[in-house]
Amino acid sequence: MEKGERSKCSNNRWSLAGMTALVTGGSKGIGHAIVEELAELGAAVHTCSRNEEELNKCLEKWREMKFNVTGSVCDVSSRSQREELMERVNSNFKGKLNILINNAGTGFPKAAVDVSADQYSYLMATNLESAFHLSQLAHPLLKASGRASIVFISSIAGLVAITNISIYSATKGALNQLAKNLACEWAKDNIRANSIAPGAISTPLMKPVLDIAAAKAREVSRIPMGRIGEAEEVSSLAAFLCMPAASYITGQVICIDGGRAVFDS
Repeated sequence: MEKGERSKCSNNRWSLAGMTALVTGGSKGIGHAIVEELAELGAAVHTCSRNEEELNKCLEKWREMKFNVTGSVCDVSSRSQREELMERVNSNFKGKLNILINNAGTGFPKAAVDVSADQYSYLMATNLESAFHLSQLAHPLLKASGRASIVFISSIAGLVAITNISIYSATKGALNQLAKNLACEWAKDNIRANSIAPGAISTPLMKPVLDIAAAKAREVSRIPMGRIGEAEEVSSLAAFLCMPAASYITGQVICIDGGRAVFDS
């Protein structure tokens, strides 16, 4: 192999050019950062949001940035809407999908004894059932691409106990295990699956906590790096896991938390 050919091959390992991607919950927070990261690295991206107004503003911004991004309204807690979303993705990308980022999720602080049946069901449907079902629906598209990657956006709450988010934590722990199982079950189809477990990240979901000075200070005190993370720090890891350079990484749960999960506070 000539020097120029080696250089070109090396560059392709760190690129997403020509790839297709679905990112759920891409209108804000970590999902928004992932959409921009993947698009900037050359992927064609489809994303979704429950909020049509927010989504349209994002799409307009991305058009101005010359990103190849499309979007549609979808509440991932709805089975029928998940099916409609995947039909659109199938049509947009002509039956092939390289990347599925199961990002959409929600949560709220509440003592376990006070969680209602409806709240439990909603968290399970939004955070866990949606990720499993979308992975099922995406499987033939991922397999058809010949080389594919699923990334679940979990949380360190799926690994360590955090007060008053028991059901949220249960959904995130389940996502971590789902990534491991699908990695093994779908390896034969050239589909990799990994889970990213963020700690405290500056996102709209964390805003109510971070807006309280005492709560923010308490959280920062548990982080060896001494600061809250940024969404772009998560998106860079998500993009890496989808690159050819990460082709032998599968079934992993990777914390991105400034050391929070390993700090004995």
